Amino acid sequence: MTEQKQKNITDKTWDLFASVKLAIIIFALIASSSVVGTVIEQNAEPAKNIGIIAKFVGYSSAPSVYRVLDSMGFTDMYHVWWFNLLLAAFAANLTICTLDRFPRVLRLVREKLKPLKEEQFRAFSIKKEFLLKGTPGDARAKLISAVRGLGFRKHESSEGEDGWQVYAQRQQYSRLGVYITHVSILFLLVGAVIGSLMGFSGYLNLPEGSSYPVAFGRKQITNQEYAERNMLVDTLMKAGGNLSQAAASLGVSEERFAGRMRTLATEPLGFMVKNEEFEVSFYAQSDMAKEYSSLLVVFDKGIEVMRKRIEVNSPLKYKGYTFYQSSYGMMDNRSEFIFILNAQGMGGTPERHELKLGDSFTMPGTSTEITLMDFSPALRFDPSGKASTYTDMMNNPGLQVKVEGGDAVYMKWILRRYPQTWNISNNNRIEFVDVWGAQFTGLQVRRDPGVWIVYLGCLIMTIGLYMAFFTSHRRIWVRLRDEGRSGTKVTVAASAHKGREGFEQNIDRMITLLTEAGK
Repeated sequence: MTEQKQKNITDKTWDLFASVKLAIIIFALIASSSVVGTVIEQNAEPAKNIGIIAKFVGYSSAPSVYRVLDSMGFTDMYHVWWFNLLLAAFAANLTICTLDRFPRVLRLVREKLKPLKEEQFRAFSIKKEFLLKGTPGDARAKLISAVRGLGFRKHESSEGEDGWQVYAQRQQYSRLGVYITHVSILFLLVGAVIGSLMGFSGYLNLPEGSSYPVAFGRKQITNQEYAERNMLVDTLMKAGGNLSQAAASLGVSEERFAGRMRTLATEPLGFMVKNEEFEVSFYAQSDMAKEYSSLLVVFDKGIEVMRKRIEVNSPLKYKGYTFYQSSYGMMDNRSEFIFILNAQGMGGTPERHELKLGDSFTMPGTSTEITLMDFSPALRFDPSGKASTYTDMMNNPGLQVKVEGGDAVYMKWILRRYPQTWNISNNNRIEFVDVWGAQFTGLQVRRDPGVWIVYLGCLIMTIGLYMAFFTSHRRIWVRLRDEGRSGTKVTVAASAHKGREGFEQNIDRMITLLTEAGK
């Protein structure tokens, strides 16, 4: 009695997960949750998400709504238990739906065609009858050729009391397309879960000329954790990014060292990545960035192993990590900026200078002294000629210099993007070549061990969708029966699990050609 009751419970559970209605409900829950998780920025600062929520519910209610969403896990939705449970339920539902229906379809695919009986001919949705002149023997070759013309390359035939029959089928495996698509979805889910649980997605703001052995996650940490993270990063920096060496210096295992860093929202790369040069160009007479790029150099165990200039759609990949060019910005330590200038006096040969604010040099061939006084990343002048900075981005860099030559002492702004401002008195010229160490490149860093499973799932899905939508299992039977002086009676029965109307039209054209040829 207990076994029967347990069996009933198992059957009910199986029937529940084999239900298409359950699949729709689970998919709706996943989709609606993903919408919220897309609107709410994951692992972002509370103030940022409160500002987003305020656009929907107003500023007075936004903090309360944020607390509710945060308690439910929507601020880190793709790692929360209930979302992964929904994915597991969807995978179980999809698997059981497939197992429940697949055997019947597989039997149909493997089933060999046999000649039909009279009552079976009447059961088909596509049924045609017509007369051909001559005997069945005269019509056989024509009908075999006509069946091949419909795309049936292989056929079988038999002769019995009901007459002679030819029958064929094609693309029977197209019925498996939907189940191949089901399998591909499982691959996508598995790949996505592996990437979410075992992968990494973060950022690295890397100043020009600097190297770093880590990338940072977006999870918020406390001040105490922040101090510990800085200590671990410094240790890894001194080890040149070598995890085993850094761990040994602290007397812990490499696994424990890396695990602690990941707990502190920091991903140890195991190598150093350097921003050797950052460049941004603008459209002419505009502050709209045309393109920006970073020259990244990878050092593994102190040896340069790779260098690549990355752009928005051209990342660098190394040891499973992908570095995308995503943003850029200005550094705060202006006193450390290095200004690269070419000074040319009285038509002579240009001299290159690399200076900081406050440094001076003498124009070649003259006694004129130039002192670097001030810098603006985005300089503009109002109608009265007063200079001001209108943004903290490097949109229109300007360098203010003091010119002292003879009795003349004056201040002048040199703009990097406007060569007409480079001219100094008496045919002297100072070219503003670049400012080094002033900007950082914003890198998006990702490591996704499940990406190849996702790619495989996409390939399988492409095959499955092609089979499901662009192929059709078609079967046809043609029977010839001798009607004496009236000729040969031809009966056609056919089926198609997709595109039945088109298949029937092809059969009608075949019949038209046969009857017209027999006149």
